[in-house]
Amino acid sequence: MKRRVNRSERIADAIQQSLADSLLRRMSDNRFQRVTITGVTMSKDLSYAKVFVSILADDDDIKPIVLALNNAAKLLRHYVAQDVILRITPELKFAYDESVARGSRISSLINTALAQHDSSDD
Repeated sequence: MKRRVNRSERIADAIQQSLADSLLRRMSDNRFQRVTITGVTMSKDLSYAKVFVSILADDDDIKPIVLALNNAAKLLRHYVAQDVILRITPELKFAYDESVARGSRISSLINTALAQHDSSDD
Protein backbone atom coordinates (compact mmCIF):
# COMPACT_ATOMS: atom_id res chain seq x y z
CA MET A 1 0.00 0.00 0.00
CA LYS A 2 1.34 3.43 -0.90
CA ARG A 3 2.24 5.84 1.86
CA ARG A 4 0.27 9.07 1.59
CA VAL A 5 2.37 12.20 1.71
CA ASN A 6 0.57 14.98 3.52
CA ARG A 7 -0.05 18.39 2.03
CA SER A 8 2.59 20.25 4.04
CA GLU A 9 5.29 17.83 2.86
CA ARG A 10 4.25 18.28 -0.77
CA ILE A 11 4.29 22.06 -0.39
CA ALA A 12 7.67 21.93 1.37
CA ASP A 13 9.10 19.85 -1.49
CA ALA A 14 7.73 22.29 -4.09
CA ILE A 15 9.16 25.26 -2.18
CA GLN A 16 12.53 23.52 -1.88
CA GLN A 17 12.63 22.92 -5.63
CA SER A 18 11.58 26.50 -6.40
CA LEU A 19 14.18 27.99 -4.05
CA ALA A 20 16.97 25.80 -5.41
CA ASP A 21 16.11 26.91 -8.95
CA SER A 22 15.82 30.57 -7.93
CA LEU A 23 19.17 30.59 -6.11
CA LEU A 24 20.85 29.02 -9.10
CA ARG A 25 19.23 30.95 -11.95
CA ARG A 26 17.49 34.10 -10.74
CA MET A 27 19.69 35.60 -8.04
CA SER A 28 22.63 37.85 -8.92
CA ASP A 29 24.62 37.23 -5.70
CA ASN A 30 27.34 34.74 -6.68
CA ARG A 31 27.60 33.48 -3.08
CA PHE A 32 24.21 31.82 -3.53
CA GLN A 33 25.73 29.48 -6.12
CA ARG A 34 27.39 27.63 -3.22
CA VAL A 35 24.12 27.12 -1.31
CA THR A 36 22.23 23.83 -1.23
CA ILE A 37 18.71 23.62 0.16
CA THR A 38 18.77 20.56 2.44
CA GLY A 39 15.20 20.76 3.71
CA VAL A 40 12.11 22.84 4.32
CA THR A 41 9.77 22.56 7.28
CA MET A 42 6.36 24.19 7.29
CA SER A 43 4.33 25.60 10.15
CA LYS A 44 0.98 23.93 10.76
CA ASP A 45 -0.93 26.75 9.11
CA LEU A 46 1.55 26.79 6.16
CA SER A 47 2.26 30.51 6.62
CA TYR A 48 5.92 30.06 7.62
CA ALA A 49 8.67 27.96 6.09
CA LYS A 50 12.03 27.31 7.73
CA VAL A 51 14.57 26.61 5.02
CA PHE A 52 17.68 24.65 5.98
CA VAL A 53 20.77 25.28 3.87
CA SER A 54 24.20 23.77 3.50
CA ILE A 55 26.95 26.05 2.22
CA LEU A 56 30.22 25.14 0.52
CA ALA A 57 32.34 27.84 2.14
CA ASP A 58 34.77 28.52 4.95
CA ASP A 59 33.28 28.74 8.44
CA ASP A 60 33.84 32.52 8.42
CA ASP A 61 31.72 32.93 5.26
CA ILE A 62 28.70 30.92 6.40
CA LYS A 63 27.09 33.49 8.71
CA PRO A 64 27.21 36.35 6.15
CA ILE A 65 25.71 34.11 3.46
CA VAL A 66 22.83 33.02 5.74
CA LEU A 67 22.28 36.68 6.62
CA ALA A 68 22.23 37.58 2.91
CA LEU A 69 19.69 34.80 2.29
CA ASN A 70 17.44 36.15 5.03
CA ASN A 71 17.81 39.66 3.59
CA ALA A 72 16.78 38.31 0.17
CA ALA A 73 13.86 36.32 1.65
CA LYS A 74 11.18 38.69 0.32
CA LEU A 75 12.46 38.44 -3.24
CA LEU A 76 12.81 34.67 -2.93
CA ARG A 77 9.25 34.53 -1.54
CA HIS A 78 8.10 36.41 -4.65
CA TYR A 79 9.79 33.79 -6.86
CA VAL A 80 8.18 30.98 -4.85
CA ALA A 81 4.78 32.66 -5.34
CA GLN A 82 5.37 32.63 -9.11
CA ASP A 83 6.41 28.96 -9.15
CA VAL A 84 4.10 27.37 -6.56
CA ILE A 85 0.42 28.21 -6.69
CA LEU A 86 -0.75 28.69 -3.11
CA ARG A 87 -3.42 30.83 -1.50
CA ILE A 88 -0.81 32.23 0.89
CA THR A 89 2.88 32.06 0.10
CA PRO A 90 4.77 31.33 3.33
CA GLU A 91 7.30 33.68 4.86
CA LEU A 92 10.81 32.27 4.52
CA LYS A 93 13.40 31.98 7.27
CA PHE A 94 16.81 30.55 6.39
CA ALA A 95 18.94 28.54 8.84
CA TYR A 96 22.28 26.82 8.45
CA ASP A 97 22.11 23.01 8.50
CA GLU A 98 25.21 21.75 10.28
CA SER A 99 24.50 18.06 9.63
CA VAL A 100 26.42 17.95 6.33
CA ALA A 101 29.50 19.64 7.81
CA ARG A 102 29.29 17.46 10.93
CA GLY A 103 29.04 14.32 8.79
CA SER A 104 32.04 15.41 6.75
CA ARG A 105 34.05 16.01 9.93
CA ILE A 106 33.12 12.59 11.33
CA SER A 107 34.01 10.91 8.03
CA SER A 108 37.37 12.68 8.04
CA LEU A 109 38.06 11.54 11.61
CA ILE A 110 37.18 7.94 10.72
CA ASN A 111 39.46 8.03 7.66
CA THR A 112 42.31 9.43 9.78
CA ALA A 113 41.81 6.76 12.43
CA LEU A 114 41.74 4.01 9.79
CA ALA A 115 44.91 5.36 8.18
CA GLN A 116 46.67 5.42 11.55
CA HIS A 117 45.45 1.89 12.31
CA ASP A 118 46.68 0.62 8.91
CA SER A 119 50.09 2.28 9.33
CA SER A 120 50.51 0.75 12.81
CA ASP A 121 49.83 -2.74 11.39
CA ASP A 122 52.77 -2.46 8.98
